[in-house]
Amino acid sequence: MEEGMKKFMKQPVIIKSNPYGIMVMLEPMIPFEQLLTEIAEKFKDSSKFFKDAKMAVSFEGRELTIEEEKKILDVITENASIRILCVIDKDKEREETFKKALDEAQKNVKIDGGQYYKGTLRSGQVLETESSIIILGDVNPGATVISTGNIVVLGALYGMAYAGGSGNNKAFVAALDMYATQIRIGDVMARSSDKPVKRKKSKFDPKIAYVESGNIYIDSITKEAFSDMQ
Repeated sequence: MEEGMKKFMKQPVIIKSNPYGIMVMLEPMIPFEQLLTEIAEKFKDSSKFFKDAKMAVSFEGRELTIEEEKKILDVITENASIRILCVIDKDKEREETFKKALDEAQKNVKIDGGQYYKGTLRSGQVLETESSIIILGDVNPGATVISTGNIVVLGALYGMAYAGGSGNNKAFVAALDMYATQIRIGDVMARSSDKPVKRKKSKFDPKIAYVESGNIYIDSITKEAFSDMQ
């Protein structure tokens, strides 16, 4: 630990490779704007090693809000020829818990003709599909997912999700972390508060949003929740 802190004193940003892509170690105490400058310089100096690489990235050493994470990703792509496919969450408990929840969902609800999208949707991006969609990544604030069927996010949903675009009020939206700014299912819409949230680092509760009696309800992913959807 002490050795790591000594490195940070000399290098506020450290890039390390891992089996999935790169791990970016961030000094936890310096002002965020200064950190962005350090990240820009680090990736600019290392740009020749990437050369249009497609990879995943993980962040270590500093707790980030979703907005801060977005700014860092923007700085990285602006200063190096990297296409970031997704942000890796190192919390294995999150992955295992959501896998169980997703298995439960697949047992109870059939997703016909579904498509997969791998990567994080960033602010301003719109993903639209004529079938159900499973997203292997996050949906950041300002991003939008539109589907005529169901939407399943194997990550954090912070943007907007419109399921049942053909008027199907029996569609649903499910996510590992459910903080959507707006959810629309068929012709029913619900909004959340604009309060900033931080990426969870511990236990979490996968959620599913569905329509009942003309309102959108958000419940934990359980057999009972699916029974309520019938």
